[in-house]
Amino acid sequence: MTQIIEFETERLRLRQWLSTDREAFAALNADSRVMEFLLPLSTATESDALMNKIQALIAARGWGFWALEERATGAFIGFTGLHIPMAELPFSPCVEIGWRLAFAHWGKGYATEAAAGALAFGFEHLRLSEIVAFTALPNLRSQAVMQRLAMEREPATFAHPAVPDGSLIKEHYLYRIKRNAWLRSNNRAQ
Repeated sequence: MTQIIEFETERLRLRQWLSTDREAFAALNADSRVMEFLLPLSTATESDALMNKIQALIAARGWGFWALEERATGAFIGFTGLHIPMAELPFSPCVEIGWRLAFAHWGKGYATEAAAGALAFGFEHLRLSEIVAFTALPNLRSQAVMQRLAMEREPATFAHPAVPDGSLIKEHYLYRIKRNAWLRSNNRAQ
Protein backbone atom coordinates (compact mmCIF):
# COMPACT_ATOMS: atom_id res chain seq x y z
CA MET A 1 0.00 0.00 0.00
CA THR A 2 1.27 3.47 -0.95
CA GLN A 3 1.97 5.90 1.87
CA ILE A 4 -0.08 9.06 1.42
CA ILE A 5 2.04 12.14 1.92
CA GLU A 6 0.53 15.08 3.78
CA PHE A 7 2.34 18.11 5.16
CA GLU A 8 1.91 21.58 6.59
CA THR A 9 3.27 25.01 5.83
CA GLU A 10 3.12 27.96 8.19
CA ARG A 11 -0.62 28.58 7.65
CA LEU A 12 -1.81 25.66 5.54
CA ARG A 13 -2.23 21.91 5.47
CA LEU A 14 -1.87 19.93 2.24
CA ARG A 15 -3.73 16.66 2.66
CA GLN A 16 -5.71 13.88 1.06
CA TRP A 17 -9.26 14.78 0.10
CA LEU A 18 -12.21 14.13 2.42
CA SER A 19 -15.87 13.59 1.57
CA THR A 20 -16.59 16.81 3.46
CA ASP A 21 -14.62 18.75 0.79
CA ARG A 22 -17.17 17.98 -1.96
CA GLU A 23 -19.57 20.88 -1.45
CA ALA A 24 -16.86 23.54 -1.14
CA PHE A 25 -14.98 22.07 -4.13
CA ALA A 26 -18.14 22.13 -6.24
CA ALA A 27 -18.74 25.77 -5.29
CA LEU A 28 -15.15 26.66 -6.21
CA ASN A 29 -15.47 24.92 -9.61
CA ALA A 30 -18.76 26.74 -10.30
CA ASP A 31 -17.33 30.19 -9.53
CA SER A 32 -16.72 32.15 -12.74
CA ARG A 33 -13.98 34.22 -11.05
CA VAL A 34 -12.00 31.10 -10.11
CA MET A 35 -12.57 29.40 -13.46
CA GLU A 36 -12.03 32.48 -15.67
CA PHE A 37 -8.84 31.11 -17.27
CA LEU A 38 -9.73 27.42 -17.01
CA LEU A 39 -12.15 25.26 -18.93
CA PRO A 40 -15.92 25.75 -18.49
CA LEU A 41 -17.61 25.84 -15.10
CA SER A 42 -18.27 22.42 -13.59
CA THR A 43 -21.53 20.92 -12.46
CA ALA A 44 -21.58 19.26 -9.03
CA THR A 45 -21.38 15.87 -10.75
CA GLU A 46 -18.35 16.91 -12.81
CA SER A 47 -16.70 18.40 -9.74
CA ASP A 48 -17.26 15.16 -7.79
CA ALA A 49 -15.75 13.15 -10.66
CA LEU A 50 -12.68 15.40 -10.71
CA MET A 51 -12.29 15.13 -6.93
CA ASN A 52 -12.56 11.33 -7.14
CA LYS A 53 -9.87 11.25 -9.84
CA ILE A 54 -7.49 13.51 -7.87
CA GLN A 55 -8.13 11.51 -4.69
CA ALA A 56 -7.42 8.23 -6.52
CA LEU A 57 -4.15 9.57 -7.96
CA ILE A 58 -2.97 10.54 -4.47
CA ALA A 59 -3.97 7.12 -3.17
CA ALA A 60 -1.96 5.46 -5.97
CA ARG A 61 1.16 7.67 -5.87
CA GLY A 62 1.09 9.13 -2.37
CA TRP A 63 1.15 12.68 -3.78
CA GLY A 64 -0.73 14.87 -6.24
CA PHE A 65 -3.07 17.84 -6.14
CA TRP A 66 -3.60 17.91 -2.38
CA ALA A 67 -6.68 19.41 -0.75
CA LEU A 68 -5.68 22.70 0.80
CA GLU A 69 -6.89 23.57 4.27
CA GLU A 70 -6.38 26.61 6.47
CA ARG A 71 -4.68 25.37 9.62
CA ALA A 72 -6.27 28.01 11.86
CA THR A 73 -9.86 27.21 10.84
CA GLY A 74 -9.70 23.74 9.26
CA ALA A 75 -11.57 25.19 6.26
CA PHE A 76 -11.10 23.65 2.81
CA ILE A 77 -9.92 26.47 0.53
CA GLY A 78 -8.90 24.70 -2.71
CA PHE A 79 -6.03 22.56 -3.91
CA THR A 80 -2.32 22.80 -4.62
CA GLY A 81 0.23 20.22 -5.59
CA LEU A 82 2.06 18.21 -8.18
CA HIS A 83 0.58 16.32 -11.09
CA ILE A 84 1.62 14.38 -14.18
CA PRO A 85 -0.52 15.93 -16.93
CA MET A 86 -2.84 13.62 -18.85
CA ALA A 87 -2.78 15.76 -22.00
CA GLU A 88 0.07 15.16 -24.43
CA LEU A 89 1.90 18.46 -24.08
CA PRO A 90 4.83 19.63 -26.24
CA PHE A 91 7.14 19.29 -23.20
CA SER A 92 5.86 15.91 -21.93
CA PRO A 93 6.76 13.92 -19.94
CA CYS A 94 6.77 16.31 -17.02
CA VAL A 95 5.51 17.00 -13.53
CA GLU A 96 3.52 20.20 -13.16
CA ILE A 97 2.70 22.29 -10.14
CA GLY A 98 -0.78 23.75 -9.96
CA TRP A 99 -3.29 25.41 -7.67
CA ARG A 100 -6.92 26.47 -7.52
CA LEU A 101 -8.20 28.47 -4.56
CA ALA A 102 -11.65 29.70 -3.62
CA PHE A 103 -12.06 33.39 -4.41
CA ALA A 104 -12.47 34.35 -0.75
CA HIS A 105 -8.90 33.18 -0.16
CA TRP A 106 -7.20 35.08 -2.99
CA GLY A 107 -4.71 37.80 -2.15
CA LYS A 108 -3.48 36.21 1.09
CA GLY A 109 -0.34 34.57 -0.30
CA TYR A 110 -1.82 31.08 0.14
CA ALA A 111 -1.15 29.94 -3.45
CA THR A 112 2.51 30.92 -3.22
CA GLU A 113 2.93 29.44 0.26
CA ALA A 114 1.32 26.10 -0.65
CA ALA A 115 3.12 25.91 -4.00
CA ALA A 116 6.47 26.59 -2.32
CA GLY A 117 5.76 23.64 -0.01
CA ALA A 118 4.86 21.44 -2.99
CA LEU A 119 8.07 22.44 -4.80
CA ALA A 120 10.09 21.54 -1.71
CA PHE A 121 8.39 18.14 -1.60
CA GLY A 122 9.00 17.56 -5.31
CA PHE A 123 12.66 18.46 -5.21
CA GLU A 124 13.61 17.13 -1.77
CA HIS A 125 11.53 13.95 -1.52
CA LEU A 126 10.72 12.96 -5.10
CA ARG A 127 14.13 14.21 -6.26
CA LEU A 128 12.60 15.61 -9.46
CA SER A 129 15.05 17.33 -11.79
CA GLU A 130 12.48 19.88 -12.98
CA ILE A 131 8.94 21.04 -12.26
CA VAL A 132 6.84 23.01 -14.74
CA ALA A 133 3.79 25.24 -14.54
CA PHE A 134 1.64 26.61 -17.32
CA THR A 135 -1.27 28.96 -17.69
CA ALA A 136 -3.27 30.87 -20.28
CA LEU A 137 -1.67 34.09 -21.47
CA PRO A 138 -4.21 36.42 -19.81
CA ASN A 139 -3.89 34.73 -16.38
CA LEU A 140 -1.64 37.32 -14.77
CA ARG A 141 -2.39 36.17 -11.19
CA SER A 142 -1.02 32.67 -11.79
CA GLN A 143 1.94 34.06 -13.70
CA ALA A 144 2.74 36.26 -10.68
CA VAL A 145 2.72 33.17 -8.42
CA MET A 146 5.06 31.36 -10.84
CA GLN A 147 7.42 34.34 -10.79
CA ARG A 148 7.36 34.51 -6.97
CA LEU A 149 8.36 30.83 -7.00
CA ALA A 150 11.45 31.78 -9.07
CA MET A 151 10.15 29.86 -12.09
CA GLU A 152 11.38 31.07 -15.47
CA ARG A 153 9.07 31.63 -18.42
CA GLU A 154 9.92 30.07 -21.75
CA PRO A 155 10.04 32.61 -24.59
CA ALA A 156 7.64 30.70 -26.85
CA THR A 157 3.99 29.99 -26.07
CA PHE A 158 2.16 26.74 -26.82
CA ALA A 159 -1.36 25.80 -27.81
CA HIS A 160 -2.86 23.66 -25.03
CA PRO A 161 -4.29 20.54 -26.72
CA ALA A 162 -7.19 20.21 -24.23
CA VAL A 163 -8.48 23.73 -24.94
CA PRO A 164 -10.79 24.14 -27.96
CA ASP A 165 -9.42 25.96 -31.00
CA GLY A 166 -10.50 29.59 -31.10
CA SER A 167 -10.69 29.89 -27.31
CA LEU A 168 -9.15 32.98 -25.73
CA ILE A 169 -7.28 30.67 -23.35
CA LYS A 170 -5.83 28.30 -26.00
CA GLU A 171 -2.33 29.84 -25.92
CA HIS A 172 -0.32 29.17 -22.76
CA TYR A 173 2.93 30.26 -21.20
CA LEU A 174 5.25 27.57 -19.86
CA TYR A 175 7.31 28.20 -16.73
CA ARG A 176 10.07 25.91 -15.47
CA ILE A 177 12.29 25.53 -12.46
CA LYS A 178 15.19 23.11 -12.30
CA ARG A 179 16.11 21.38 -9.07
CA ASN A 180 19.57 23.01 -8.93
CA ALA A 181 18.07 26.49 -9.40
CA TRP A 182 15.49 25.79 -6.69
CA LEU A 183 18.20 24.58 -4.32
CA ARG A 184 20.24 27.75 -4.94
CA SER A 185 17.26 30.09 -4.55
CA ASN A 186 16.28 28.40 -1.28
CA ASN A 187 19.82 28.18 0.13
CA ARG A 188 19.67 24.40 0.25
CA ALA A 189 22.71 22.14 -0.05
CA GLN A 190 23.07 20.32 -3.34
